[in-house]
This record gives sequence, C-alpha cells and structure tokens, in this order.
Amino acid sequence: MISQIYGGGGNSGATLRNDFIEIFNADNQTVSLTGWSVQYATAAGTGTWQVTNLSGSIAPGHYYLIQEFGGGGGTTDLLTVDATGTINLGATAGKVALVNLTTPLTGACPSSASIIDLVGYGNTATCFEGTGAAPAPSSNNLQSALRNSNGCTDTNSNATDFTVGTAHPRNTASATNQCPGTIARSDDECEFGWLDVLAVAVKSARW
Repeated sequence: MISQIYGGGGNSGATLRNDFIEIFNADNQTVSLTGWSVQYATAAGTGTWQVTNLSGSIAPGHYYLIQEFGGGGGTTDLLTVDATGTINLGATAGKVALVNLTTPLTGACPSSASIIDLVGYGNTATCFEGTGAAPAPSSNNLQSALRNSNGCTDTNSNATDFTVGTAHPRNTASATNQCPGTIARSDDECEFGWLDVLAVAVKSARW
C-alpha cells in the first residue's frame, strides 16, 4: 500500500530536499516490485499520469522509499532510497497510484485491475478511495500525508486511513512494522506441527 506522500521537498521552509512516495507491505509474504510503478497526477488532472518505475522486492512489514523531484530549498537528504524518479508532487494536493504495470494511467480517475492502491490527498483531489480524499498537508512544506498505524490501516477510505504529520521517510532498512493478524508461521513451526500430527497418528495406531 501507499503509506506516505510528501510533496514539499526542496520548497521554501522545507527541511527535506526531495519529494517522496513511500509504500509498505502489510502482508505476510514478500512482494516482487519488478514491473510495478508509482504514478502521479495533479489534483484535478485529466490527462496522462507521470510514472516512476520500481524494482526489487519488499518484505513483510517493510517500507520502500521512492525519491522524486527536488527543489532548491531544504537542508536534509532523504535516507538511502529504493527507487528514484523525477515527479514534482503537489505539496498540498494530488493523486498517487501504486500500479503493477509501468504503462501510464490516463484520465481523472482511472479504473483498472492493475491499480493496487490509490490515494487522493487534499481538498481539490478529484479521485480517491472511499468518500473523501486524505487530508491536505499544510503549506509549510514540513508535513506529509501518513497512513495510520504506521501503514497498517486500510479501510479503503483515504479520508479515514490517512492523517497529516511531520514527514518521516522510511526505507527497506527501516525498522519492521508487523501488522496485527499478519504474522506468518516459520518453517520450524510448520515442521513441528506436522511432527505433532504424525505422533498422534502413531499413538492412535498403537491402540
């Protein structure tokens, strides 16, 4: 899922030099991002979306950081990034999609099975999940739109799932955030379970 959107990078008053999009794997399986992309359109945009291609993979409970356009302001570089693009994100409004293809989306609010996640943020966004867009980061260029519970919340409503807070980018090396109910059993646990079943079967056979 898209877990954070920041469009104030390099702007006046910003600390960070670059815009960024952050995605998060809330599942219990590693996901390959090869052939995937993040795509952006302005809040009221109706044409072709801008594309940043992704690569590599994202493990369960991990983040993936995508650096975008950098302005002349700011004092701090992002953490080591996992992908790089040149999209100039809107600081207070826009539309971002996570897509399992690299073909550009088109239209104000595209509908496609290839769209894994979609976030409209800011009052003027014309496309979003649910009944409303995620809240708008303030114009001081220090804030981002953040998915709640460090990326775990997903009710398919951008207005409910996101809040505004101080931008804090996270990458694949950041601390793991295991979402409740998604802890996968280890190979050892599975092996132990089968041994238990075998022991019960042998015991029953003796009787």
